[in-house]
Amino acid sequence: MKAIGYSDWTGTWKEGTGSISTDSNTLPKTQYTYASRFEGADGASPEELLAAAEAGCFNQALANNFGMNELAAASIATVAVVETGKDEQGSPAILRIDISVEAKVPGASQEIFDHCVERARTRCSIAKVLRCDINVKAKLLPD
Repeated sequence: MKAIGYSDWTGTWKEGTGSISTDSNTLPKTQYTYASRFEGADGASPEELLAAAEAGCFNQALANNFGMNELAAASIATVAVVETGKDEQGSPAILRIDISVEAKVPGASQEIFDHCVERARTRCSIAKVLRCDINVKAKLLPD
C-alpha cells in the first residue's frame, strides 16, 4: 500500500498560499499559509497533520501491544502535540512530540501497561521515521 499526499503553493514563503490534500480525499485541498503553520492562524499545517498521524499510529500500536498480552482496550484516547521552533541554524524545525494517552484496559497491570506504552512509543511506524524526541505521559484508567 502507498499513502499519497499532495501540496501546491503559490507566492513567497511568508505571503504565499497553498493547499494540502490526500489521494483518498480524506483531506481535500485544505488551505495553508506561513501564518497557519507558524503563527496559529486559521488553516492547516503539515505539523498538525503529523500530530494526527502520530496519535493514530500510536493508538493502533498500543492496541496491538495489548493484544500481544492477551488484553483488549475498552478505550484509548491520545493527544499528540508537535512542538515547532528553530534549529541550531535558526530554521523552522520540529523540536519534539509530546503524547498524552489515557486507556482503559481491563485486566492490565501498571507494569504491562507501561511496557505496551513504551513499545508503542518506539515502534509505531510514524515514530520510526521521526528524528525528534517523542515523550509520552500515560495513564491507565480503572476498569
